[in-house]
Amino acid sequence: MLSDVMEDYLKAIYTLQKEDGGPVATSEIAEYLGVTPPTVTSMIEKLTDRGLLDREKYKGVELTPEGETVALEVLRHHRLLESYLTEHLDYSWSEVHEEADRLEHHISEEFERRVADALGNPTVDPHGDPIPDANLSPIDEDDTTRLTEHEEGAHVVVARVSDRDDDELRYLADAGITPDTELEIVDIAPFGMVTVAVDGGEQSLPETIARSIRVRAVVEELA
Repeated sequence: MLSDVMEDYLKAIYTLQKEDGGPVATSEIAEYLGVTPPTVTSMIEKLTDRGLLDREKYKGVELTPEGETVALEVLRHHRLLESYLTEHLDYSWSEVHEEADRLEHHISEEFERRVADALGNPTVDPHGDPIPDANLSPIDEDDTTRLTEHEEGAHVVVARVSDRDDDELRYLADAGITPDTELEIVDIAPFGMVTVAVDGGEQSLPETIARSIRVRAVVEELA
């Protein structure tokens, strides 16, 4: 039986692997979870002993297949709960992350199935993140990139945004920037501010927020 904290570590490592690829450093995990590196080192030893992590000295850790399955199950619970809270309980998308964090470890598989059925078995959550399927199959790599990787004049559509910062989500909601929103990059300031055209107006995004937005290029149709 894994503790809630152990599951949180596996979910965090999975997320970091998906964001950056390859092994995840202790310092990255510590920053992501808001804990100290020695605390992370201690937990890594426990998860490695349980066969949930592979550790390579000086490079970092990666999930084993068993560790990935656990992470996918926790993510499925989390993202289904976020969807249910927004669609059926009138939560805003900036309120659901912490609620889902509290509940994700404690729902039964039957409850999970009923939530999925009530939602029509969605494939993405309110922030655009993919929901693992009921078989906990590995999630395919997608073709998204960070908004900050594009140049001025680029036309993109928002695929997903990070759900970890409530203030950022409220900022984006007020700016009208949600999944499936089309944007044009109008200006990139030398200090990182990214200005985009959206819904007939312009919004300036701090670099930290722009980096949290994953997008796809808009394919222009030939006349």
